[in-house]
Amino acid sequence: MSSSETRFVGALTEELHALGRTGQIRRFAAGEVIFRAGDAGDGFYIVDTGRVQISAVVGSGQSRVLATIGHGDYFGEMALLDDAPRSATATAETETEAHFLPRGELLGILEKRPQFALNLIREFSLRMRALNQKYADEILQAERLAVVGRFAGTIVHDFKNPLQVIGLAAELACSDFTAPPMRHLAQNRIARQVERMTNMLHELIEFTKPSGQKPHLSLVNFARYMNPLVDETRQEIGARRVQLELVTPAPEIDVRVQPQRLSRLFYNLFNNAVDELPDGGKIFLRFVLRPEGRPELRVEIEDTGRGVAPEIAQTLFEPFATHGKTHGTGLGLTICKRIVEDHGGRIWARSEPGKGATFCFTLPLDAQL
Repeated sequence: MSSSETRFVGALTEELHALGRTGQIRRFAAGEVIFRAGDAGDGFYIVDTGRVQISAVVGSGQSRVLATIGHGDYFGEMALLDDAPRSATATAETETEAHFLPRGELLGILEKRPQFALNLIREFSLRMRALNQKYADEILQAERLAVVGRFAGTIVHDFKNPLQVIGLAAELACSDFTAPPMRHLAQNRIARQVERMTNMLHELIEFTKPSGQKPHLSLVNFARYMNPLVDETRQEIGARRVQLELVTPAPEIDVRVQPQRLSRLFYNLFNNAVDELPDGGKIFLRFVLRPEGRPELRVEIEDTGRGVAPEIAQTLFEPFATHGKTHGTGLGLTICKRIVEDHGGRIWARSEPGKGATFCFTLPLDAQL
């Protein structure tokens, strides 16, 4: 108990004795409920011996212990101020003896002692501030733990596909009946997927760091970069009965990019589209050169799924914005947004009723970041 609470209880005791009142002595066995949330607020308790737990149902319906009251401390004070039902449950943690002062008697003291009433209100205010701070700290800690859990879920989700590819390729590479060319192909696929997983981890680590640092971009031929990625994606998603159609060929132009991070962007968008096609379907990939204004390359990835849910349309690229998924956290699209913006471009999504979603992003052709 704080020094201010000690002074308050001492002052209350003096007032009671001055008025010839000591309150009622009430005894409670260990585990006995003194009052429950919702009961009428009929009075105020000061603990002589033992301990009392104050608990309430918070959040998802789970009962939480708010405080433990010991010798010389008090509880049940909120009923004195608002004449409302009890907001918490008080339970004797051990065998407890307490003075009980009915609400009417204490209000009579407050009417005769204005200074004491002011001290009472000040003490209650301090208690509420302390309780609010405690909850703020607990909520912050809970949110931190939730973020850790979401990150773990993201890693599991994003690693699932490359791990499946590695498993199949490893079986092929280790089979006694596999021809040397096929074994070499399987080894290469394993190496690419390991590199992809490494890049995923780097991206997640980067997500936790402050943004604003300028990336180092390299000049690459977009067609030579894009065509192998399309071939590999077709093989990967084909096992899930999804077809990737190249509506327009990748243009033979030079762009400034970070190839590994750009691959991560494409993998995220392709996998999100596949997740929306549990029974199979198609993904259409388009490239549009826009020479007017600021020259840029626009990439469009359209699927034949259900489209973007209206309730998350405005928060689509925010962390952990998900809808209808049993895995993943929505962190993937947030990472996509950061990758695009680090390349000097922009990203958005559109969805028309009865059609799938189309994700678009641009890469400036004059980027000198």
